[in-house]
Amino acid sequence: MSAPLSRDQAVVLPPYAQGMRIGLFGGTFNPPHQAHFDACLLAMKRLELDRVWWLVTPANPLKDTRGLTPLKERLRAIRAFARHPRIAVTGFEAAIGSRYTFKTVSFLRRRCPGVHFVWIMGADNLRSFHRWQKWRGIANLVPIAVVDRVGPSLYATAGTAGQALSRFRIPETSATSLAYRRPPVWVFLHGLKSPLSSTALRALRRA
Repeated sequence: MSAPLSRDQAVVLPPYAQGMRIGLFGGTFNPPHQAHFDACLLAMKRLELDRVWWLVTPANPLKDTRGLTPLKERLRAIRAFARHPRIAVTGFEAAIGSRYTFKTVSFLRRRCPGVHFVWIMGADNLRSFHRWQKWRGIANLVPIAVVDRVGPSLYATAGTAGQALSRFRIPETSATSLAYRRPPVWVFLHGLKSPLSSTALRALRRA
C-alpha cells in the first residue's frame, strides 16, 4: 500500500521537467489585459524561456480586495484570454494557502528541483517591491526580470528596491543567461511601452 500524498505533493502544477526555464508571472489579473500577455511574450523571447506560468493569486495583500472577482471566475477569464502553447494559468497558490511571493517561490523550489525559475514583474512592481513581504528573501531565491512600463520605468530603478539591488543588475545583453544565474540577480527588459493596467480598466468599467 502506497503512502498518502503530502499536502505539497497533492498540489497540481502545470507540466514541468528538470532543466526547463520557467517564468513566473504573478498577480490578481482582475482583469487580464494585453500588456500582461505582451510582457510574457517579451520575457519569453528575451530570456529564452520554455514556459511562463501565470500565478493567479487569491488576493493581493497590498491592494484593496473589495470587489475582487472570485478566483474561479478569474481563472476562467484568464485561461480564455491567455491562449498560447507555452503559457499555463494556475491558481495553485490557493491550494497551498499562499498570498505571498516568498512562500510561493519557496514551495516551487522544493517541489520542482532542477527547474530554473525566473520571477517576472512590471516596472511598477519594482517601484513598490520593498513593500512586499520578505522582498530581500525573494531576491535571494529567484532571478528577477523587470519589464518596462510607460511612466513607472522612468523612476522604478531609482526606488528603494531598485537602489538596494542595483549591484546585482546585469546588462540586458546578458538576459538569455538570467535563468541560470545564482540569485540575487536581475535584468531590466526594455521594449514594452503599454499604458494598460487592470486598475485603469476596472475604472473604465465602473464609468
